[in-house]
Amino acid sequence: MIYKDRIPKNLISIVEEKLQGLENEITFPPPVFDIMKGEIVDFDIEQGIFKNKFPVLKEYLNPYGNMQGGIIATIIDNTIGPLSMLVSKPNFTRYLQIKYGKIISPETEHIYVIAKFIEQKKRQLFFEAVVENSHGEKLASAAATNWIID
Repeated sequence: MIYKDRIPKNLISIVEEKLQGLENEITFPPPVFDIMKGEIVDFDIEQGIFKNKFPVLKEYLNPYGNMQGGIIATIIDNTIGPLSMLVSKPNFTRYLQIKYGKIISPETEHIYVIAKFIEQKKRQLFFEAVVENSHGEKLASAAATNWIID
């Protein structure tokens, strides 16, 4: 199912075209995206770039009061995942490597994930992502390899 009320109007036709015939099998954006209170900020399908915004909520904090690493991994996957659906046939994350750079405290309020499609080699898709604050400061980075389902 495509939730047209949760994606930018200029992305709807692209999503409908890419997911044609799969609307009953795939949810876009996925339910976890809503749970994380994600927001699609920008996309450039020709450049293979997708940008999302996520709040830093107290429910996402570790015992030290900073955003938990697993939550950071989830928001990265929630940005690479939708991009992967738009650049390829159905696929899944096979590897996700994350480098945490700086702590993300509640004072940050929102973080942005910018994912980029790098290339496809046979059934493998390669992506990179950066997590930034509102000032463009890099907080974490990631590389992912997805596998095309055949």
